[in-house]
Amino acid sequence: MSHDAIVMLKQDHKEVRGLFREFQKSSTTPARREKLVEQIIEALTVHTYLENEIMYPQVRALLPELEDDILESYEEHHVADVLVVELAAMDASDERFVAKTTVLIENVTHHVEEEEQDWFPKVREGLTRTQLRDIGEQMEKARKTAPRRPEQPSALKKTIDAVIG
Repeated sequence: MSHDAIVMLKQDHKEVRGLFREFQKSSTTPARREKLVEQIIEALTVHTYLENEIMYPQVRALLPELEDDILESYEEHHVADVLVVELAAMDASDERFVAKTTVLIENVTHHVEEEEQDWFPKVREGLTRTQLRDIGEQMEKARKTAPRRPEQPSALKKTIDAVIG
């Protein structure tokens, strides 16, 4: 497997898009949808952790001209994180489960398209192969211990706990 940071992130995007496509099939049963959402939550939690903790801070330091792009990406991750936390507390029988997952898919798809079409080319142009490999190696190491489930902010957790008992 390549240790180029961009190649690694694009592979994560490909995996998530496959899960999205399967979720959106009309023949997918509620039980299968629930399992797919669990997989989506894990994949997105790991991926956003790697970007937020390693990729974005390092690119921000090395390519300060991309700061606005990075700040926007952090905010897009924040929106996805809120949806992921809410989905993690739901099951497929909830009337908003499919709708909330659909909104997550739309938001993440938009974010992925921006990264792949706009941001990644700028990063590839601005960094050396060695820098991208070094960042990728750090991400690969961090992937082993990255969180697999979203951390719930305490106030939101209390609200969710009160609602679900």
